[in-house]
Amino acid sequence: MYREKIDAYFEAKAERMTEAVRRLVRIRSVRSEPLPGMPFGEGVSKALSEALKIASELGFSPVNLDNYVGFADINGRDTELCIIAHLDTVPEGEGWTKPPFEGLVEDGKIYGRGAQDNKGPAVAALFALAAARELNSSLSKNARLVLGTSEETGGEDLKYYFSRERKAPFTFTPDADFPVINTEKGRWAPAFGAAWEESAALPRIVSVRGGDAVNLVPHEATAVVEGLDIELLEEFSDMIAEVSGTEFTFEEKGSQVIIKAKGRNAHAAEPQKGNNALTAMLFLLSHLVFAKSEGFSMICALNSLFPHGDYLGKELGIAMKDEPSGELTLNLSQMDYTLTGFSARFDCRFPVCGTRESVAEAAIKSLKERGISVTGSDEFVEPHHTPADSGFVRALLRAYEDYTGKKGYCSATGGGTYVHGIEGAVAFGCSMPGTDNRMHGADEFAVIDDLIKSAKIFTQAILEICG
Repeated sequence: MYREKIDAYFEAKAERMTEAVRRLVRIRSVRSEPLPGMPFGEGVSKALSEALKIASELGFSPVNLDNYVGFADINGRDTELCIIAHLDTVPEGEGWTKPPFEGLVEDGKIYGRGAQDNKGPAVAALFALAAARELNSSLSKNARLVLGTSEETGGEDLKYYFSRERKAPFTFTPDADFPVINTEKGRWAPAFGAAWEESAALPRIVSVRGGDAVNLVPHEATAVVEGLDIELLEEFSDMIAEVSGTEFTFEEKGSQVIIKAKGRNAHAAEPQKGNNALTAMLFLLSHLVFAKSEGFSMICALNSLFPHGDYLGKELGIAMKDEPSGELTLNLSQMDYTLTGFSARFDCRFPVCGTRESVAEAAIKSLKERGISVTGSDEFVEPHHTPADSGFVRALLRAYEDYTGKKGYCSATGGGTYVHGIEGAVAFGCSMPGTDNRMHGADEFAVIDDLIKSAKIFTQAILEICG
């Protein structure tokens, strides 16, 4: 019904949309120290101010809620659809070959931190609101775009928003992938550990360290051992390296040998895509001959509970799967072992069927049987699921199919999206299937044609849901 008009609208607005994205990318909106009236720092507040200025230029009367969030409405009627995007970004990091804060346009792409995550999609949603308002000025319901500012750093923005504004019947975020992500696994990432008396008996393990962040597969791990011959270590490690796919190197320092393991990084939500250097190190150490001690017994226990290659939690006793969300995943993320104890964290993403009893309590039981206690960070995030056959989801999938010519479907993710926990909400765009926009990486980019196509999809969805 609206296809030709929607196409014509965005053909006329393509350059203006592109420039709007560039205006936002030029602002470094990484969270910093709070300032008066700027809860997440100056850069984030500037980005929100600029986005609301763009909304005003499009004829909206946007609202700024104390620099936590801003929002724009199509009309003054009851809000039926809420679209939630964010303007804050992760730091630029290293390795860029393009300027991270210029909004460089090259080969049909806009380069820069936040171009895809999530400033480009935010602009696409804003222009979709403008298009829907122009194409049907008598919509019976309102659609609202909410622009958040702390998605990357804890989500205080949405907590603030929902403490003041009611939840809409339907919500989506363009902060993920097309077609629709309707299921998000739960998460549990506890700290755990144990302590014991130091043993001076040789050979012994002096230290083990690995892992930079709880939500990453550790790609490096280091151990220091004492009283073992380096040549024997090198010879034995060849077999472990072949089995684990991990590279080991050795350096002799006096009576000690420093062992380094090198694996492959990945997000903890998809540990199968990485190669865990920390579990590979435990695999190696547990198969060496050390003097009997509580410390060495603990290394063997950890190797049994988190064996290399077991990213499903089988040995921890929490493996499970279901139809909507797939299998539980487990990643031993961080560890610091000394002569008198160890502390560690793992990251578990569990399916919709998972409960505190079947996940947390079962894991705690397995750890306790080996003399290990959960010591903190025991936040248990429930899974999120919206039925795939809801009228809302079907409307989104129809819009996707109309403008891409591809079959729409629902999928699950181990990572949490911006709408995790909002009843009935889903993630919808803006990354097209098969496109790696390098979000959180160097040379992040948004494909201009994909942003315009996303805006068309959003426009149709708004018109159908609010019409």
